Amino acid sequence: MKTFYVWVVRFLSLLFYLRPKRNVYYLMSYSNNLHMIKRIAAELPAGQKLVVIYNPRTLAAAYDLRAFGLKTIPLRMSVSFLFHRIPQLMTARLIFCDNYYALLAGLIRPKDKTKIIQLWHADGTIKCFGWEDPGQRQNSWFKRRRHQLVYDKFDDYVVASQAMGDVFQRSFKQSASKMQYLGTPRSDRLFSDNWLQTVRQRVLTAAPELKDKRVILYAPTYRSAEHVNPPVGTIEALAADPNAIVAVKLYQEVNREKLEMEQFKHANVKIYDEFTTTDLMTLADTLVTDYSSFIFDFSLMPQARSAIFFMYDLKHYEQQPGVQKGFEKWLPTTPVRTVADLKQAVLADQPVDFAAFNDQWNTYNDGKAYKRVIDKYVIGRENAAEDYDE
Repeated sequence: MKTFYVWVVRFLSLLFYLRPKRNVYYLMSYSNNLHMIKRIAAELPAGQKLVVIYNPRTLAAAYDLRAFGLKTIPLRMSVSFLFHRIPQLMTARLIFCDNYYALLAGLIRPKDKTKIIQLWHADGTIKCFGWEDPGQRQNSWFKRRRHQLVYDKFDDYVVASQAMGDVFQRSFKQSASKMQYLGTPRSDRLFSDNWLQTVRQRVLTAAPELKDKRVILYAPTYRSAEHVNPPVGTIEALAADPNAIVAVKLYQEVNREKLEMEQFKHANVKIYDEFTTTDLMTLADTLVTDYSSFIFDFSLMPQARSAIFFMYDLKHYEQQPGVQKGFEKWLPTTPVRTVADLKQAVLADQPVDFAAFNDQWNTYNDGKAYKRVIDKYVIGRENAAEDYDE
């Protein structure tokens, strides 16, 4: 079916190929770049407009942007959606994306007049994706071809480090010339004391039990239904410190029907569905995760004390979706593999130095990435990439 949609997009984009290019579109799958979107709207010249096409799971963010005065459109892969929206998309001089979007595979545009920029939804990665994901080999030729067509559509990839640039080159088979070392705008808020304090106060108002406590945030990454439950004893190990509260943030697409909820019934453990992972990270002293990209954000937060990587299923994850080669050399701390080792790490509460880790993965993140991206793409100022230390 997606192949059919690609051909519909191709037909429509050819039909409207010559439309004037003056607007900016933002394809949004994640709600962690709202300040960037609003700043783009504020910087646009008169007569141009910004339109946000959003994944329905980011509805709350779409309402926020709508209240700000922006036009927001839910992304629905249907013939009706494509016939209504592709003609509009063909008025774009800029298309920002934060993810993979299959419809781009069929988009035919004048490359000198319409630029497509990838603003990925994470600063770094432990997991593999794209062509480094072993599962890619199991896809049909048509699906693999469509994936590469999408990867090739991006004119530039905005990244925060050489390390992430290298990942995109390998994972998407892209040239080094497409990597733009501007920093990731989604990380800017982590450098704002005002933003951090506002979020912390909002969380504490709703969850006062977290105040003046060691907060251990347990945020495992996505797992299929048959692997959704951690090893027996995991929650007890996380709660080994009697003076700490374990805040559990489950992946948004976790299959709750397969999750054994009884394991979370502990006096010092609570699932916080009402907050985002980033909300909880602003208060967390210790992040316990596995292969999640949230570590690349947490390492930038001023109160971050330690991180524990609980990789009990590493052998399985190496097979699907795969992990970056040599990741153990650059992680800020050595992963633990057993429940006993997890408990020991929680009790030890050893501080972690994130400096080398951030030098490698957050090289150009300094709180001003949004300005460099807007200067380079929205305003068109030359050499924006060289001004990151202004």
